[in-house]
Amino acid sequence: MKLNKDAVLDATGGGLAVFHHYLPESRQREDGRAFKNPLYEDTKPSCHLYQDKPSGTWRMQDFGDPEYHFDCFGLVAHLNRLNCRDAQEFIQVLRIINRDLGLGLESGAEFATSFRQEHGLKPKEARVASEVPPTHIRPLVEQALSSFFVPEARRMNERELAFWAAFGIDEGTLERYHVYGADRFAATTKDGREYVIRATEDEPLFIYKGKRYAKLYRPFSERRFQYAGDLGEGYCFGLGQLPHRGDILFITGGEKDVMSLAARGFNAISFNSETATIKLNLIRRLSYRFRHIVLLFDMDDTGRSAMEKQREALKEFRVLALALPLPGTKESKDISDYFRRGYTGEDLMELFKKLLDQIYADTLSLLQSFEVRLDRKPRVPEPVVGIEDITIGSSGNILALTGPEGSGKSNYLAGLLAGTLAPADGPGFDTLGTQVSPNHDGRAVLLYDTEQSDAQLYRNLEGIARRAGLRRFDDWFKAYALVGMQRKDRLQSIFQSMDRLYYEHGGIHLVVIDGVADLVDGVNDEESAVALIDELFRLAGIYQTCIVCVLHLSPSGYKLRGHLGSEISRKASGILSVEKESGSKYSIVKALKVREGSPLEVPMLLIGWDDERRYHTFQGHKDDNGGTSREERKITELRSVATPLFERESHLAPAAVVQGLCDALHIKERQAKTYLKFMVDHRIVRKTGELPSRYILVPE
Repeated sequence: MKLNKDAVLDATGGGLAVFHHYLPESRQREDGRAFKNPLYEDTKPSCHLYQDKPSGTWRMQDFGDPEYHFDCFGLVAHLNRLNCRDAQEFIQVLRIINRDLGLGLESGAEFATSFRQEHGLKPKEARVASEVPPTHIRPLVEQALSSFFVPEARRMNERELAFWAAFGIDEGTLERYHVYGADRFAATTKDGREYVIRATEDEPLFIYKGKRYAKLYRPFSERRFQYAGDLGEGYCFGLGQLPHRGDILFITGGEKDVMSLAARGFNAISFNSETATIKLNLIRRLSYRFRHIVLLFDMDDTGRSAMEKQREALKEFRVLALALPLPGTKESKDISDYFRRGYTGEDLMELFKKLLDQIYADTLSLLQSFEVRLDRKPRVPEPVVGIEDITIGSSGNILALTGPEGSGKSNYLAGLLAGTLAPADGPGFDTLGTQVSPNHDGRAVLLYDTEQSDAQLYRNLEGIARRAGLRRFDDWFKAYALVGMQRKDRLQSIFQSMDRLYYEHGGIHLVVIDGVADLVDGVNDEESAVALIDELFRLAGIYQTCIVCVLHLSPSGYKLRGHLGSEISRKASGILSVEKESGSKYSIVKALKVREGSPLEVPMLLIGWDDERRYHTFQGHKDDNGGTSREERKITELRSVATPLFERESHLAPAAVVQGLCDALHIKERQAKTYLKFMVDHRIVRKTGELPSRYILVPE
């Protein structure tokens, strides 16, 4: 009997025997009762067989997935990645059915007749309608065999190893993933029939061996995959070979792809097919272990479609999808083909880096403007405020001024602001021992006061004018009393006025915000504190100006108040403190932080009221009263820092002392190590002599 569609249908009872052969789950379900679809990880029975009454042809329909709606030819085409609409491929479908079911159609009708009788099948009563294939052909799903067995596995011979070597997979990788060769495979189907597969030189037989299953791979056969045992719902090849932690994890379309990647040092897994439902809990656990999870499917239409669907399904885990530069043909579509064509692991990494470039394009473009390079010297900040040639405040940075209430902060600010008014060719005037860059370019100098009334601010401005010998200020000098403005409006007023005045005066030389704490809901409101200081730091950089933030000290000491104070301490290039000297009419200005250097190297300034001039004047350096006073100050300051360190723990390692100095004095590690040596030399601390080395505090 000639092999054609009608002959197959006639021999198989309208295709029913075909469904029973390839889908053993469908047996005893001709009554229409649903069964689980074995072609994917079906969790709820929604698949059934039914007979088309006009034609007598049996068809399959899955209400859980409408793509599984076809007759016996569509089923076999689906299993073997063939297309029934293609004449040559449809002939292959007929030959596969004839071979697998033993219909004997090409050798006569006798066997077909006996086959029908043996299985109790009736000839098809009418011709089947033309095949309506699925919208796209899915990857091959394995044919299931019922009985689990110990396969007749062995080490591979040279010919078999050569097959894997073409993909860069060596014998060690095969052993690691439990892949073996076999001469034959024998099992029993669910209907009790013996099933034997034999290897030949042209059609080798390989076995992926698991604990509860064995999966057969025949790369040159029309049906490439079969399995015995129980794959389970969570089948995942390569999962057991993954490291505890890793960088990139590829999810591929098949076992061979996993090993091709593994042989080149990559981590990879695969599921039963590209369209298999990937369990979210598994991906969640893997996302904790790997920096990137990347889908790497076949480049045919099926693989591309499946990759996009899986990426969308797994988007909460930021799973990526990498496309290979392959045409998507049968011989050139997956990562194994990619390596077989001569590409290397380094080439794959370049593809991955290009993928990151695409994903991070906006970020990387933004970051380019912040890149520091040897061939592109950055703009050097201009000193604005300094003491004895040590820069405290500079353009593009924040300078913090702090101290208790009534300590003289406003008077010291008056000296700083007056310094900006110095004429280019005139004599200098008292800036309270501080070097202030004069504003010869006529850029804006801005004072925003959130604490004092307009009357009090007016008196302060009169003092600045007297100090500078001026009757009026230039138009670029602006002062605003914001105490009467609602809190929520202050920030907007400051930011918008800075922007407008920047363009009006060709830049901003100096900004003073007296009472920066009044710009946030509270000094301990971490979110608003961080947002404010970040914005001020950003504006200082944009306008290339120095922003002076005035903030009260905490009641307990030299720490700036609250989260706001902590943020200013982190971001400020310098911190100055103004405090009343005990038993004296003078105020002391001392450095608490200097970005480059140590605050202990900055001399302390004495300022006091001058009745004749009617403003505060510079009274000299506190360290100038004796020849050893500066060294004595250093001893006093370092002991005051060390004492609380050793109160918590009496014996400290060198690294702990250094870190304590860094935190307390806002200095770098190198400077802290210099101070530690100073503390040893001046008997502030000493080594205990034990190993490892420990320091203890020397009593005064």
